[in-house]
Amino acid sequence: IYGDSAPIFRIDIDQLEMASRGLTLADMSRALADMAFDSPAGDLAGERQAINVRTTATVASAEAFEALKIADNVTIGDVATVTLGPAPAGTILSANGRLGIGIGVIRQATSNTLEISAAVRQVIEDLNRTLPDDIDIFVTSDDATFIQGSIDEVVKTLGLAMLIVVAVIFLFLRDVRATLIPALTLPVALVGTMAAIYLVGFSINILTLLALVLATGMVVDDAIVVLENIVRRRADGMGPRAAAVLGTQQVFFAVVTTTATLAAVFVPLSFLPGQAGGLFREFGFTLAIAVLLSSVVALTLCPVLASRLLRSNDVTHSRGPLAWFGNLLIRLYARTLRAALAVPLVVVLVAILFAATAALVAGGIKQELTPPEDRALAFLSITAPQGVSLEYTIAKMQEIEDMVQSLRDSGEISNIFSITGFGAKNRAFMVFTLEKWQERTRSQQEIVGDINAKLRQIIGVRAFAIQPNSLRIRGAGRGLSFAITGNSYDQLAKAADALVEKMQMNPAMGQVRLSYETTQPQIFIEIDRARASDLGINITGLGAALRAVLDGSTIGSVFINDTSYDVQMLSTSTPVNDPGDLENIFVQTGDKQMVPMSSFVHLVERPVAPELNREGQNRSVGITASLTPQMSLGDAMIAVRALAASTLSEENRIVPLAEAATLDQTNSSMFVTFGFAILVVFLVLSAQFESFVSAVVVMATVPIGLACAVFALLFTGLSLNVYSQIGLVMLIGIMAKNGILIVEFANQLRDAGQDVASAILDASTIRVRPVMMTMTSTVVGGVPLILSSGAGAEARGALGWVIVGGLGLATVSTLYLTPVAYLLLAGLSKPRAAEEIRLATELAATEKA
Repeated sequence: IYGDSAPIFRIDIDQLEMASRGLTLADMSRALADMAFDSPAGDLAGERQAINVRTTATVASAEAFEALKIADNVTIGDVATVTLGPAPAGTILSANGRLGIGIGVIRQATSNTLEISAAVRQVIEDLNRTLPDDIDIFVTSDDATFIQGSIDEVVKTLGLAMLIVVAVIFLFLRDVRATLIPALTLPVALVGTMAAIYLVGFSINILTLLALVLATGMVVDDAIVVLENIVRRRADGMGPRAAAVLGTQQVFFAVVTTTATLAAVFVPLSFLPGQAGGLFREFGFTLAIAVLLSSVVALTLCPVLASRLLRSNDVTHSRGPLAWFGNLLIRLYARTLRAALAVPLVVVLVAILFAATAALVAGGIKQELTPPEDRALAFLSITAPQGVSLEYTIAKMQEIEDMVQSLRDSGEISNIFSITGFGAKNRAFMVFTLEKWQERTRSQQEIVGDINAKLRQIIGVRAFAIQPNSLRIRGAGRGLSFAITGNSYDQLAKAADALVEKMQMNPAMGQVRLSYETTQPQIFIEIDRARASDLGINITGLGAALRAVLDGSTIGSVFINDTSYDVQMLSTSTPVNDPGDLENIFVQTGDKQMVPMSSFVHLVERPVAPELNREGQNRSVGITASLTPQMSLGDAMIAVRALAASTLSEENRIVPLAEAATLDQTNSSMFVTFGFAILVVFLVLSAQFESFVSAVVVMATVPIGLACAVFALLFTGLSLNVYSQIGLVMLIGIMAKNGILIVEFANQLRDAGQDVASAILDASTIRVRPVMMTMTSTVVGGVPLILSSGAGAEARGALGWVIVGGLGLATVSTLYLTPVAYLLLAGLSKPRAAEEIRLATELAATEKA
């Protein structure tokens, strides 16, 4: 609850009355020391029972407080007024310019945000019917708005992806019956995946739905491979059942291998470090389950449907411009492939140069944890100078609200919610809830940029906008945040000032702020012990008594009917709000005389740091930079480290904080994750093919696919973030999958007696259609991701461009580099048929012996 004031007992002291009776604040504190007296006294035991005994003397009303004695014939009521009322305001809450009380609802770990939102809104609707007209309850911000918007957009994207994939299959097969087969297997695999998500306890959320969108183009791959081979067998004159059985049998190994490869590549997603790894475990599991189910459906349901639905006049006998154009492309591919196989080293050299170029230019890609997202929500952190009053901060907050009122009038901002005095009197927090995406023309980033420009006109406060992300990374959306550690705060302050000065020279850094500032004014009451001793003044408890009067701090609490009420001392008749008032507080001397504190103390004002921070048990000072759109988080961290190398001492260290720490942790382990993914895929392929050579041939296109993804990110201006890194890991498995179809069929032809060159040429030309169908379905299945808009579009676009751009550009490498690699390397291993003959010969010789 924010902005509320709990009921307390307020002891309003008249200091002149106390002084006239020879009493001090310390006397008042002693009189109140036992106000909540409640002590166990032991047990009263008899022959048949035992009774607990407690001693109580609790003060339970304002009258009872005023009746407490301070001295002979003097009660608290004689020198103070006691009331039960609201505590002095610690925080002030404002909603759309009106004072109010805020309630924050935090969901439990296993609860559903959408259900909570619906229930809360229903309760609010019911309450508003019964409340007076001048009291209004409304929702200022709701995470469910973004979540529901994202789910709606992903569902639309999923439906569009399914339609596009089915259209691509029809374009290749040119037959409604044949297209119907993979179209039926698609929902079966997706529904089965949702059932698996339910069984393991995951939820249908943004990440799992995003995985389903990507799976849409992948789950039909196995069905396409099986169906295309059955169709080809039917074209050779086989009957429907024979074609279904033999066609499925011929590609069984390829389907199993591609499924194992794709499922295995998602394993490293579970090992991503930190918060990102935990979030993407559901993503990896969803894709892995979808691929596994798709293979089961392709090897069972697809042959059954093919044997029933395919007609005798197979689609390969179709006529028309599409068939003519497709045959032309196949003939063209066959000619160009023969040319490439004639100069294999040239093809390899071109591939190496292409991959090396991508590696060189990869450093130009911006690095950040997540892309800027439009969540229709922005925060504003406001800091006023140290030592200002709460009223000063409230006035500045009102200026900011008046400044952004034009955005609310224009309909871009629907609610403004602010809390002043949040954590300290000079700090405040503001929440802007934007209108829904379809109801405004500007993005969240543009609106926040407008707000930041307006904030520069507000003098006397520092404010910076915070834009949260969907992954709920702690500290996200605050720009760059890091700490400098060292052995001395004085040395750290000087070093940090120098570094901040250099950072401010770069406009792309935005607002640069040093958290360590010795600007908090502090008054030291320095007691002259000798003078106090001469006067016979007991200084014990003087500090505690002054603290109670100065800021109304709690001196204790009492329990009434199981409710705790704090007790605070204050003075409204003779308030202590000026340094001179401190000197006029009277204390009692040894001879019972009352003298002002000025007779034995003097006041010294010094600036101090409001807080002293530590990182890793080392003294530290923090630095933040808001960062402009021209500066990514990763580039900012690199720039800071470069500046620190020439600015900081050897004892100082840079420690990334918040989002920068998560990015640093993710990047440091990403190379390990990629290496692990490649190793897992390589081992799976080696086990499936029973040959390291075939595994190397299949994975020859993986570097080209990653290189194409790098160029796709550069061409689109996107950053390397958590989503695009996930896409790169996926690309490893997808590129390997396409090579499996060609290599496995070439191995079959070699087993039938063909040499390496003719086997790879025939395998490539025969399998070009299923390879192109699977690649095209995966690519166009990801197109809705990059074309999507609304809630969460940035995350979908980052992932979609890696898949669409990387796989789309890498199509040529699969069709040419894989055959060339097979031609160069396959001769290093013998055909499986030769190995089987050798094994049979050795077994026969053993039996004869």
